[in-house]
Amino acid sequence: MDTTDQSLSVNIGGIQMRNPVMTASGTFGYGSEYTEFVDLNRLGAVVVKGVTSVPWPGNPMQRIMETPSGMLNAIGLQNVGVDGFILEKLPYLRDFDVPVIVNVCGKTVEEYLTVIEKLNTADGVAAVELNISCPNLDCGGMSFGVDATLAYQLVKEVRAKTHLPLLVKLSPNVTDISIIARAVEDAGANGLSAINTLLGMAINAETRKPELANVTGGLSGPAIKPVALRLVWEVYKSVSIPIIGMGGIMSATDAVEFFIAGASAVAVGTANFVNPHASIEVVKGIHAYLKEANMKSISELVGSLQVDSSTIV
Repeated sequence: MDTTDQSLSVNIGGIQMRNPVMTASGTFGYGSEYTEFVDLNRLGAVVVKGVTSVPWPGNPMQRIMETPSGMLNAIGLQNVGVDGFILEKLPYLRDFDVPVIVNVCGKTVEEYLTVIEKLNTADGVAAVELNISCPNLDCGGMSFGVDATLAYQLVKEVRAKTHLPLLVKLSPNVTDISIIARAVEDAGANGLSAINTLLGMAINAETRKPELANVTGGLSGPAIKPVALRLVWEVYKSVSIPIIGMGGIMSATDAVEFFIAGASAVAVGTANFVNPHASIEVVKGIHAYLKEANMKSISELVGSLQVDSSTIV
């Protein structure tokens, strides 16, 4: 299959992609870890793991475990820092013809801005994705992503500092995700990634201790797909900027469901750990679906959910 097929091409907030399948941040390393299994040139975009202003060591072990239909992780955003990324990781990715999107994390607005300013001049960065699920130390550890005002202020400051397309990764751990989505759209986001992991925990009944050293962690995988679909649908009804759907996508059928709910692109995450070929299989499956449905482009699918409004309560 030719992954440059025009029926698959999409533009997400100024990022031109040959197909709508990306890798979800934190599940694909810095890209090089998967090149034995995946031709990066066949992806829509590579989203690297979160990058911070200085290297972060991450949380102590144990920090990952399987759960029914998913996994919990409390890696703690371990990474080499923005300088290490630009010097050690980015040069490798420049050898591929694929947009590189850098996930950006921080504990204060200033930390985010430090990373953004360095990425602005780094050759090979196509866009940035703000992880607003980080704890804001200036507000007692409250996540930027759970408060519309905090989210708006962060995105607005970042928007003023970069010319790069700006995606914002939304947290599902909120009462009304549409309020946050509209706030970051108003602040200048070019697109939204929905959703980040759900907060969860696991307990060992024998020891009566938490399984994760951090006690809580992010739940991902097929277990969260119904929640992710619902939130993508809610966001789609609330904003006009494109949405990248993610959360439990294991197959092309899963991806198609996200398009129908309102996503214009998708990201494959936890599936990469189970099947390192998953992202390419999803690309092929989407192409086959469009051909079978006699559709000329992904846009025909986006937001095509058929709802009988009289039955909604």
